Amino acid sequence: MRMRPTLSWTPTDDLPPGVTDPGPVADALEAGGVLVLSGAGLSTESGIPDYRGEGGSLSRHTPMTYQDFTAGAQARRRYWARSHLGWRTFGRARPNAGHRAVAAFERHGLLSGVITQNVDGLHQAAGSEDVVELHGSLERVVCLSCGAFTPRRELAERLEEANRGFEPVAAGINPDGDADLSDEQVGDFRVVPCLVCGGILKPDVVFFGEAVPPARVEHCRRMVRDAASLLVLGSSLTVMSGLRFVREAAQAGKPVLIVNRDPTRGDRHALTRVALPLGAALTTVAARLGLPADGQAP
Repeated sequence: MRMRPTLSWTPTDDLPPGVTDPGPVADALEAGGVLVLSGAGLSTESGIPDYRGEGGSLSRHTPMTYQDFTAGAQARRRYWARSHLGWRTFGRARPNAGHRAVAAFERHGLLSGVITQNVDGLHQAAGSEDVVELHGSLERVVCLSCGAFTPRRELAERLEEANRGFEPVAAGINPDGDADLSDEQVGDFRVVPCLVCGGILKPDVVFFGEAVPPARVEHCRRMVRDAASLLVLGSSLTVMSGLRFVREAAQAGKPVLIVNRDPTRGDRHALTRVALPLGAALTTVAARLGLPADGQAP
C-alpha cells in the first residue's frame, strides 16, 4: 500500500505553546527507558536543511515521489543527476552537538532506542548503535528488479566515470540529498543500471508516496510499546510515518516530549514542546544530567 504524499501542515490556534525550559526532558531521561524519534531538524546544524522549518527546502523544492521515479527515464535522469551532485556535499556532513548528546544518552543507558526519519546516517556516525532508519539510508542503493543492494560509494564511482566533466553549481541541497538543479544543468546526464541484472537502481530510502516496509513499522511499534516515554527531536510530524508513533505512545499513556522550535502536528499529544535549537537544548539537558557536553565518554 502506498501513502499519499503529505507535504504541508498548517498549525491551528488551539495548540499548546512551546516552552524554553528543557527540564521535563532531563527528568524523562533521568528516569530512563526513553525512545527517541528524530527528524530533519536534528541535522540542520550539520549543514543539512530541513523540509519545513524556516528556510526549509519545501519552499523551493518538491521532493521526488516514488510514482514519478518509476514512471519514466527522464525523471530518473533528473533525480540521479541531482542526487549525485548532492551526495558530494551530503556525504561530507558530520554529526553535531545534538547527535552527540543522543549518543551520550544511549551510552549511559538512558534510552531504549532511536527511530530516525533521517537518511543521513549521522546518529550512527556520532556513536549511536540502536538506531532504526525508518525511511532508509542514502548509504545504500537497491535494484528495483532483482533486489540487489550495493554501497552508494560504488554507484558514485560509476556515475563519476559515466559523467566526466559534470560539475554544475547547485542552488541548494535538500534533506534527501537531492541538489537543486535546472533541467539545463541536468542535460544528458547518464544513469547507470544494476550490475547484476541491468535493472533500475534506486536509493534505499522511502520516497514520498511510498510506504515504509510493514515489518519496519511493526518493529518501531514494538519499540514504542516497550519504551517508558517518547522524545521527539526536530520533526514537524507532518507525515503519518512518524506521527503514528506519537499517537500510539499518547494513547498508551506514555509521556511524549518534543524538542522543536516550531509547532508540530503532534503537539496536542505531548506533555511539552521545548521551543529551542536542538544542539543547545540537548547540550543543556546533558549538562543537567552530568554528562559530558560534547557527547564524549568521560
